[in-house]
Amino acid sequence: MRRAEINCKLWITIILVPFFYLPGAAQNLKVAIAANLQPVMKELQKDFKKRTGISVDAISGSSGNLTAQISNGAPYDVFLSADVNFPQTLFKKGVALQKPVVYAFGTLIICSTQNLNFNDVRGLLSGSGISKIAIGNPVIAPYGKAAKQTLTGLGIYNKLRPKIVFGESITQVNTYITTGVVQAGFTTLALVKAPANKTRLYYKLVAPESYQPIKQGMVMLKHAEHNLAAGKFYRYILSVPAKKIFAAYGYHVQ
Repeated sequence: MRRAEINCKLWITIILVPFFYLPGAAQNLKVAIAANLQPVMKELQKDFKKRTGISVDAISGSSGNLTAQISNGAPYDVFLSADVNFPQTLFKKGVALQKPVVYAFGTLIICSTQNLNFNDVRGLLSGSGISKIAIGNPVIAPYGKAAKQTLTGLGIYNKLRPKIVFGESITQVNTYITTGVVQAGFTTLALVKAPANKTRLYYKLVAPESYQPIKQGMVMLKHAEHNLAAGKFYRYILSVPAKKIFAAYGYHVQ
C-alpha cells in the first residue's frame, strides 16, 4: 500500500513539474519588425526587458516580405509593419487575432554622405551630378512607396528610372547611402537619429504632403494566442514610455 502511495506521489510530481514551468515557456517572444525599425527596436527591447524581464527576439525585413512569411506560417507572435495595410491583409486572411492599430507615423527624408543642395530636389536628382539614387522597392517597402509618390509628384519618377537603385528593404537602402554606393537616397529619419550610426550624413525632410502618411501598423498574430508575453509587448508598444522612444528616433506618435 505504501508503495502504491509513493508511486502515486511520484506520478503526480512528474505531471506537475512540467505544467508548473509552462508559463515560463510562454515568455519566448518572436516579433517581426519592418526594417526601418531596426535602430529604435534595440532601445525598445532594452526598455521592455528592464520593465518586464522578457527578452524579445526581433526579426527584420521588408514589410511585404514579412507579410508573405507570416501568411506561409512563420511562427511570429507580433508584427510591427511600416504600413498598416500589410497587417490589415493578415487580419483579413484570418492570421491575426484582431484588427491592426497604428503605433507610429514614419518620416521620409532624402539623404546623402555628400553636402548636396536638397532645396532643389528636382534639379538635383535630374542633373548629371547624380548617377544613382536609392529607394526601397515600392511593392514591398512602404518607405519606397512614399519615395515613389514623392518623385511622381515632382514629375520626374519615369525620367529617373535609369538612375534608381531599388533596395529590398530600407536597411539595404541605408547601406547604399552610408557606404556611398549611391549619391542620394530616400529613407527614414530614424537612420540619422540612431546613436549607432557613425556616418556623417546630410539630409532634408521630405514635405509630408508629397506622400501618403506612413501609418505604421501593429498586429498580434494567431501564433501568440496563448502567449502572455506577446500581450505584454503589444501593450508596451502603445504605452507612453515606448512612444517617447519612438519620438526620439524621429517618428510621430499620438
